[in-house]
Amino acid sequence: MVVLYIILALIIAFFAIILIRAAMFKPPAEKTRQPEEISFDRDAAVAALQELVRCRTVSYYDPSMEDDAEFEKFIGLLPKLYPEVARVCTMTRLPDRALLFKWEGIEHSEPSVLMAHYDVVPVNEEGWTKPPFDALIDENGIIWGRGCLDTKLTFNGIMYAANHLISQGFKPMQDIYLAFSGGEEVNGPGAANIVDWFEEQGITPAFVLDEGGAVVENVLPGVKRPCGLIGIAEKGMMNLEFRVSSSGGHASSPKPHTPIGILSKACCKVENRPFKMHITGPAAEMFDTLGRHSTFAYRLIFANLWCFGGILDMLGKKSGGEMNAMLRTTVAFTQASGSQAPNVIPPSASFVANLRLNPHDSIDSAVEYIKKVVDDGNVQLTVGRNAVNPSVISETRCPVWDKLAETVEETWPGCIVSPYLMVQCSDSRHYGRISNHVYRFSAADLTAEERGSIHSNDEHIRVEVVKRAVEFYIRLIKKC
Repeated sequence: MVVLYIILALIIAFFAIILIRAAMFKPPAEKTRQPEEISFDRDAAVAALQELVRCRTVSYYDPSMEDDAEFEKFIGLLPKLYPEVARVCTMTRLPDRALLFKWEGIEHSEPSVLMAHYDVVPVNEEGWTKPPFDALIDENGIIWGRGCLDTKLTFNGIMYAANHLISQGFKPMQDIYLAFSGGEEVNGPGAANIVDWFEEQGITPAFVLDEGGAVVENVLPGVKRPCGLIGIAEKGMMNLEFRVSSSGGHASSPKPHTPIGILSKACCKVENRPFKMHITGPAAEMFDTLGRHSTFAYRLIFANLWCFGGILDMLGKKSGGEMNAMLRTTVAFTQASGSQAPNVIPPSASFVANLRLNPHDSIDSAVEYIKKVVDDGNVQLTVGRNAVNPSVISETRCPVWDKLAETVEETWPGCIVSPYLMVQCSDSRHYGRISNHVYRFSAADLTAEERGSIHSNDEHIRVEVVKRAVEFYIRLIKKC
């Protein structure tokens, strides 16, 4: 009987603890701000973006397919579109179409770097309902065109904001570098060349901002307000080839297991045994920040992940998607090759998987895990070119984070600003070797439809978002 009472007491204590933790898991008091009104020629800012989109700066993994004249046309437009930047800032051109503008400040000890890329992914013009490079604005105030969102929107936001402030006689307190690459979409070395230049000059940025998160809705269950997500790290990436060789032969007399059959079994093993969940710093900070704004039922989970983490793990494995991607290293099989004829057993067949590495993992540890899961000596694993480990995790408890978060709140009043783990790769990963204040935020409030148009047909953005991007950078530059 005594044992029963002890068990009952423990159960009551357990529920009391999780309920008390959930009740105390509330957001901090929010500051009431009256942001400064920002005035500039908004229509001219939109027109400048249209001019950028009309340049067909498409990058390819095969450079011979690129149109150098279009890239030069883009660069040649900049003095016309942003004459004050051309007048005041020095521009350095670095290999692989990297552009670096220096805007000299009053002081030079804590420079900032504002980033974007001006190359775009290829288009299938037949799949577009509007011409992809005409930058048309329809009757609903939507601009259509490849790159209008990814990331000529950001490029224009930075350059137009700087141009406007220079025209008003503004000079930043610290040096500001405007850093742009022309090969981000193909993992080109442009951004790395800029970081090399910073290292050669002995320059350590105090603040770096590149594309990344945005102001979006429905981020976490139970959170009703828009959320401004700022990436403080990004996952690593590698392509892993699975290859099986054989003696080949005619398909009429196959052996019990063909190369493709062996590969298929390996593929199923990997998909059925996902990488273990690891809630690393960026994801933990996001859950802690946004979970406090959720309903009580979800606060029970986010306030007690020590107990309910298994629920997140189960949901992630079952549903996949962005939430799952923040919790673990993901594996997506994307390519397959085999015989050139339907009646020939391939002498060699391969699958390729794209892995996005959780900050807990590395290229080496991920390969070891895959090798252990496959457990078949016939399957050869080869890491593809340009594999990268997860990025450095940037600080959030520091003045530069506060400056960025405050600017997001001023531009999008009512949104909740939160750190998060970026699951895609960006040029900003190169800056981890010279700064631990590297942040990833695209200055835009995006609908699910707009986000879905990135790298897809009919890329588009509302004109009002184009204007807010400029407003955001004007506010931010004033704090630099």
